[in-house]
Amino acid sequence: MALFESYDRRINQINAVLNNYGIKDIEDAKAICDAQGIDPYKMCKDIQPIAFENAAWAYVVGAAIAIKKGCKKAAEAAEAIGEGLQSFCIPGSVAADRKVGLGHGNLACCFVKKPNVSHSLPDTNLSPRQKELSVLQNQPTKYVNNR
Repeated sequence: MALFESYDRRINQINAVLNNYGIKDIEDAKAICDAQGIDPYKMCKDIQPIAFENAAWAYVVGAAIAIKKGCKKAAEAAEAIGEGLQSFCIPGSVAADRKVGLGHGNLACCFVKKPNVSHSLPDTNLSPRQKELSVLQNQPTKYVNNR
């Protein structure tokens, strides 16, 4: 039974990546995560209930890779998870060509490697309209319930 969308177009490369880390298949990856007491599939679905099945399983693969690599730091784990995400990109697709999975992992690294870095522009470089918009952006609206 297929666990996720386009299973037959993805599974060979997923298994090839898993095999590089001594992991037999997706079920083995899930067992590795379970043994560590983590459930990346559930975490993904809890955070984004409408996530595609392949996204949730990609995080399982990525987490299992991180565990097998012995990642101890968040940035290392983010890179490993990116490998798992990349393995789910269909060969020949734009996502595969642009290395979207690896990019997501690397993006996560940026946030954990330098947590004190401000990602906003200094006020001196903003036009009056940009300043107004930046203030408005932080105000609650009737559409978004800011926390």
